[in-house]
Amino acid sequence: MRRALVAGNWKMHGSRSSAEALATAVASGLGEACAAEVVLLPPFVHVPEVSQRLAGTTIGLGAQNVADAAEGACTGEVSAAMLREFGCLYALVGHSERRLLYGEDDRLVARRARAALDAGLIPVVCLGETLEQREAEQTAQVVLAQLDAVVERLGADGLGGCVLAYEPVWAIGTGRSASPEQAQEVHGLLRDHLRRIDAAVADELRILYGGSVKPDNAGALFAMPDIDGGLVGGASLKADDFLAICRAAG
Repeated sequence: MRRALVAGNWKMHGSRSSAEALATAVASGLGEACAAEVVLLPPFVHVPEVSQRLAGTTIGLGAQNVADAAEGACTGEVSAAMLREFGCLYALVGHSERRLLYGEDDRLVARRARAALDAGLIPVVCLGETLEQREAEQTAQVVLAQLDAVVERLGADGLGGCVLAYEPVWAIGTGRSASPEQAQEVHGLLRDHLRRIDAAVADELRILYGGSVKPDNAGALFAMPDIDGGLVGGASLKADDFLAICRAAG
């Protein structure tokens, strides 16, 4: 059975002190009642402090991006090995904001995933369509092309070391969310596509939903058969809201 995963993506918010306080509040409030795996994804500069706050807890640590190279003349990038030094276990790749605002294409996303895997990190590979693409009935075409670029680079075995996150771009930071049925439709599409590549990987791979996940919709989303947790944005900045979402996942 796939274990639920809830990842809190703090994006570019907060100060050093607020990051420490938020990590402490989540760690103290989670307790042992939550069966889901929980991961926090702070901005790069807050990773050291958050790592210290999470030491000795069951909460994992991740980064919001990772370089596609192990080292070299890559000013502004942070390598997977550097992240591992501070206790990171996960790294987001291909988040919609990276794709839309910074022009990261499918091939770069796949290279980032490969670099993360090679260094022992678990890539959380983000997939999703814009509102225009959904209205043009291109959702399947878009998300499967994004997925296939990663499969081509990693192979089925490599993909088995990843997590997928379906995040419809039109539901990120807008207050809108895909209905549980809409989200399940795409999650099922992704899993069925993977099943044709490698059934064992498809059955075990965790696919998260990201896009205005909140305490009041988390339970219904996580009840869907192919939704294995959430990639939580704004709600992860409030400890009580994030903890409620974590508990809804298991």
